[in-house]
Amino acid sequence: MTIRQENLEDIPQVQKLIEKAFENVEHSDGSEPFLVEKLRKSKNFIPRLSLVASGVGNEIAGHILFTPIEIVRDDGSSQKSLALGPVSVLPTYQNKGIGGLLIKRGHDIAKELGFTSIILLGHPQYYPKFGYKPASLWNIKAPMDVPDEAFMAIELYPNALADASGCVKYPPEFGI
Repeated sequence: MTIRQENLEDIPQVQKLIEKAFENVEHSDGSEPFLVEKLRKSKNFIPRLSLVASGVGNEIAGHILFTPIEIVRDDGSSQKSLALGPVSVLPTYQNKGIGGLLIKRGHDIAKELGFTSIILLGHPQYYPKFGYKPASLWNIKAPMDVPDEAFMAIELYPNALADASGCVKYPPEFGI
């Protein structure tokens, strides 16, 4: 399995993959492919942070997208971060480590690009194995009502979130 940057030719296959990956997910409303499409067209899109896992015959088994966000402090100042999501793996490839490969490669590229932290809303049983912890540990809040254990963050460098206390501001494409 190769992890690489998504290219234009991948987009139709990736859109179908995202749809299939979230088809039977309990907390999904089916909007994930549309969100990714909107984010790709936005000024916030960083092509290097849209990754695919491709296998034999260039079949795309997984996709991940990271998007710049801000953590806005009470005094109005902010700290840059990234939002992880969605991460999508075709059902036939799930539970084989592909999501983890995408996450780890995304972390490496995020660091190369100068990002120091990542925020996500996701399964509290899955993401901690990659180092994610409840964002509330840094007094970071979501802009909507979500379970504390599902709103998580990771420091890509020690103490990267030490002064980050505040509310996450997502780009308008997220519809939050």
